[in-house]
Amino acid sequence: MPHIGISNDLPGITGLMVQRPDTAAPLNQLAETLLRGPGTLSRGERELIAAYTSELNETQFCSASHSAFAAAQLEGGRDVVKAVLHDLDEAPVTPRLRALLRIAAEVRGPVRALSPEVVAAARAAGAGDDEIHDTVLIAAAFCLYNRYVSCLDTELPTDPGYYEEGAERIVTRGYAPPR
Repeated sequence: MPHIGISNDLPGITGLMVQRPDTAAPLNQLAETLLRGPGTLSRGERELIAAYTSELNETQFCSASHSAFAAAQLEGGRDVVKAVLHDLDEAPVTPRLRALLRIAAEVRGPVRALSPEVVAAARAAGAGDDEIHDTVLIAAAFCLYNRYVSCLDTELPTDPGYYEEGAERIVTRGYAPPR
């Protein structure tokens, strides 16, 4: 049961955003910019970074949502996402993406500079400044989103198709406020 009164029956961050459109607007704009705006990482790769960070943070709603969003936009779909969340070392992703996901893992840990080793590994795998920057910012933002959802103890969806429906909406419309 959520720790605050929510006057709608929407799960996770969706219910919080409908409840507080004033705070939803900048949060949605940030997600739109980070996950769908111009960049050198594909939308699917960015969603996978969000899903991986959320999985490491044990935020089921965000992990399941962004896993579905990533799967809808990545070659290999759900199988690739499941493999990354289960065992990054064995997942069928490029060395560059694997190295960036390791950066995301460090970001969600104790607050400090990235280790020189993780940055060097990402550069050796072909990641440039923009990819490293964007990975850090996506992972940091998802630490915020994860805490927002988890700390207020939001509800999980009861409809098993909720995440796939959300993926269709995100892929076609983006992070516009929910109606």
